Amino acid sequence: MKTLLFYYYYSVCVFHSLASSDPKTEVFIQITPSRSQFFKYEQVSLSCEVSAGGSRLKRNTTTGETETCPFSWGILKGSTCTINTAYPSDTGLYWCESGSGQRSQTVHISVTAGSVILESPALPVTEGDSVTLRCRSKTRILSNLKVDFSKDGLLITSSFTENTTLHSVSKSDEGLYKCHISGAGESAESRLTIIDPAVPDASAAPLSISVLVCHVVVGIPYLMTTILLVFICRDKRRALQPPA
Repeated sequence: MKTLLFYYYYSVCVFHSLASSDPKTEVFIQITPSRSQFFKYEQVSLSCEVSAGGSRLKRNTTTGETETCPFSWGILKGSTCTINTAYPSDTGLYWCESGSGQRSQTVHISVTAGSVILESPALPVTEGDSVTLRCRSKTRILSNLKVDFSKDGLLITSSFTENTTLHSVSKSDEGLYKCHISGAGESAESRLTIIDPAVPDASAAPLSISVLVCHVVVGIPYLMTTILLVFICRDKRRALQPPA
């Protein structure tokens, strides 16, 4: 009985080890236009790219439930899901997910019925790049209107132009940004995330205890067999040697 249990567990571990040695599926998400804030009734498209197999776009919005495109809110064409007419109820988190459960980065989309949005990158920005933030009004021409940009509640620039550029960004530039147009209103906040290309992917997590145990269980028989063969060869060589 113990022998059967050992071989059963051994077989499971071999399968687990072989499966875990397969290249990890990479999943990516793209958003068009490439920003996180939208006016009500604007169109937004999200595309999924996967290194192997297929993937689906999912979201979690004000309903609190995870929904998969197309459901009742998007039009699916190939790997792209399009929201033709966005509403504030479409505000939430969006991501792509493969059939094996691997996820892309999460994109936060904010749809407002207000008159001002901040155009900023929806996806993380690489450290050292330049980032341009744009404060956009739905109803007002920004000529001669003062535009304020703030980060984490603190004013960073005030001028009469709708754009401000962050040069050679670093981790210190991460935070919540928003803008205000005099006489027009204020945008919602959007998070700017900076990534260091030198830092390994956090998804490359260390082996779990169960996987480690399986590797040990699979490896021990090979190790014992090798040691046994060494002793057998040594004894045969001694037997073949002529007596002194």
